[in-house]
Amino acid sequence: MPYLVSFHLGWLIGSLLLGFCMGWISVVQRGNGTSKVTARWLAVLAAALVAVSLTHVVPGRFGYWLDLGLIMFACYLVGGTIGAWLRDRVVSRTAPPAAV
Repeated sequence: MPYLVSFHLGWLIGSLLLGFCMGWISVVQRGNGTSKVTARWLAVLAAALVAVSLTHVVPGRFGYWLDLGLIMFACYLVGGTIGAWLRDRVVSRTAPPAAV
């Protein structure tokens, strides 16, 4: 794992910045997202992929790609979360007060 981070640091920073930009420019939707069933299936899929990665079930090049893809996806999600949170803070601070 440290090898992946040290060797692919530029790509990981790039996925973090891409996630930040997508989080910043995305329209924040306060409505319905994915359904609970779909969210559970996605959570199970993510947990299964992490478990496969941690137990090294997939050997060789494909296991390496799985590890790298999971790390890059995590960096993207962290960057997107930070970007959306900062945009929400900036927009809510500059919004005019509501008229009563």
